[in-house]
Amino acid sequence: MNHAFCLLVVAKAPVPGFAKTRLCPPATAQQAAEIAASALLDTLEAVFSTPGAIPLVAMTGDLSEAARSEEIFRALRSATVFAQRGWDFATRLANAHADANALHTGLPVVQIGMDTPQVTAEILTAAAEPLLHGGREAVLGPAEDGGWWALGLRDPRQAVVLGEVPMSQDDTGERTVRALTASGLKVEPIVALSDVDTMFDAQRVAKLRPNGRFATAVAAVRGRGAAA
Repeated sequence: MNHAFCLLVVAKAPVPGFAKTRLCPPATAQQAAEIAASALLDTLEAVFSTPGAIPLVAMTGDLSEAARSEEIFRALRSATVFAQRGWDFATRLANAHADANALHTGLPVVQIGMDTPQVTAEILTAAAEPLLHGGREAVLGPAEDGGWWALGLRDPRQAVVLGEVPMSQDDTGERTVRALTASGLKVEPIVALSDVDTMFDAQRVAKLRPNGRFATAVAAVRGRGAAA
């Protein structure tokens, strides 16, 4: 297989009390960590199934303390893993693109998070297509909450502009497009997805992939609520 682009996952170790805390309540801290771990594992499964992609993972947090840590460690053997760098999320995103470029100079980078476990290899392939064969410089996958779930750059050094974009706001997607456009890039939108911040989001996303690990972890919280 010819590697055509880097597929970069920016992830947080699914440690109880550290990951997906907005799911509590109704989830316990352990259940929220299980949901986060399942989201990461489902995301990695899609990444590893994407033709032509070099899997990279920029990680923060202590995986040895994470839910489903052994399974995650096994999965990550198929990726190059490096630590996130930076004092805030925007800087860590920009640095993750820079580190991907240092590892595989000259290749486009498509970057995603672990909050869209419904993503598929087909969606990821379609995200990279405009960069590889469409002559596009940048693609952005909007999230339904106003942010974005995917950013693809033919030259990942252009991600430096993310350092000036406020993250986790309802206009983050719009601000990201403006920042990229101001740097001279034409941004092509790709498919919008719902990411997971709240239990309502989690339940919606679980229905899109009912047989995945994520859906099973979300159902465990519903089961706990029904029994209470």
